[in-house]
Amino acid sequence: MNEKKRKKMNGIIIGDYFISYSFIVIIITIILLLFITFYTSFIKNKTSKDKSDKIYTDSEEIIGNPKEETVEESSISLIMVGDCLIHGSIYIDAKEGNTYNFYKMLDKIKPIISSYDLAYYNQESLLGGTSLGLQTYPRFNSPQEIGDAMLDAGFNIVTLANNHSLDMGEKGLISSNAYWDKKEEQGIMTAGSYTSFDDRDKVVIMEKNGIKYTILSYTTTTNGLSRPSGKEYLVNVYNAEQAKKDIERVRDKVDLLMVAMHWGEEYTHNPTENQKEIAQYLSSLGVDIIIGHHPHVIQPIDFIGNTMVIYSLGNFIASQKGEVAKHTGLMASVTIHKKTINGKTSLTLENPTADLEFVYSVPVSSNSRKNYKLYPYSDLNDNLLKGYKEYYNKFMDIVTKYNKNISYKSI
Repeated sequence: MNEKKRKKMNGIIIGDYFISYSFIVIIITIILLLFITFYTSFIKNKTSKDKSDKIYTDSEEIIGNPKEETVEESSISLIMVGDCLIHGSIYIDAKEGNTYNFYKMLDKIKPIISSYDLAYYNQESLLGGTSLGLQTYPRFNSPQEIGDAMLDAGFNIVTLANNHSLDMGEKGLISSNAYWDKKEEQGIMTAGSYTSFDDRDKVVIMEKNGIKYTILSYTTTTNGLSRPSGKEYLVNVYNAEQAKKDIERVRDKVDLLMVAMHWGEEYTHNPTENQKEIAQYLSSLGVDIIIGHHPHVIQPIDFIGNTMVIYSLGNFIASQKGEVAKHTGLMASVTIHKKTINGKTSLTLENPTADLEFVYSVPVSSNSRKNYKLYPYSDLNDNLLKGYKEYYNKFMDIVTKYNKNISYKSI
């Protein structure tokens, strides 16, 4: 085989140039490699760009551009006191001509109460007013002027379900509710006594500093007095099934849900097992604060999970004869803090604090008293209450018995 034929077999002739097949293979290989390199780079850059537009978590891919975290925060302050139980000696002391002046009794406490966003108390004696005839123990009916003075002091949340709610029967509650209905029009929140089932089941929500709140009110006793048949709405008597319905009706509509409970055993500093069982149950339903009263003396503050439980605030103003404990009330306060991150809201109860007030009066005979006035313990002295510092420490030991994180000032 001559040289010319051999070249034709191992390559091709283009013009005067002979190109071998091996050289062609090399050129094609180089071109392919360049193409692959370029294509790989293009895909890599595109994938990298796509990823830059996505946020990855451990378990999911969230499509869209990364957004800055939005945080909104707000707070309200709340103070709570116990029973307003107006014995005859108190309204006699308040009488001025044809009216009753309770303002002077509260002037030492008013600066404290009015400094809070929300202020709660339980109106234990019925405010049926003078037209029904005033009454004292064992069945109470009080001047409506005490309500005016309490609201003037800064209280704006009032509960009405307690063991004396039926003391004047249906007519007493109608008169009392008429008084409180007018106050609700002025922004005062009340709960526990109603004029109809529709009124009872109405969801009442108020708002302060962007925090929505409401309160429910129940009593475990009515001193043996029965609600008129078909008019059970007049007073909220506690039962677990009804409480569950009430809570479920409002829980997802508010940030702060409070429940006031008139419960327990009178004149004991220790919560009963029944109080503890109810507190556990209400906590399981998502109640934020349980406010207790009825024992007429103070009981501990505790937390069940995230629920603040005040077993008894004791008396706020009353004239029960006997020991200092019946004249000493608890002023419990807390800051409610709401935080919203990207639309998800959480609520925390911060800085739970205890303070005490004392109802001071001068006995002028064995059957009457005068010059009633409430003092914070920090304003007392041994002339007003001998050994007041020892009493203060004793009562604070009771308040913090279950939870040492409850703070209070030294005096």
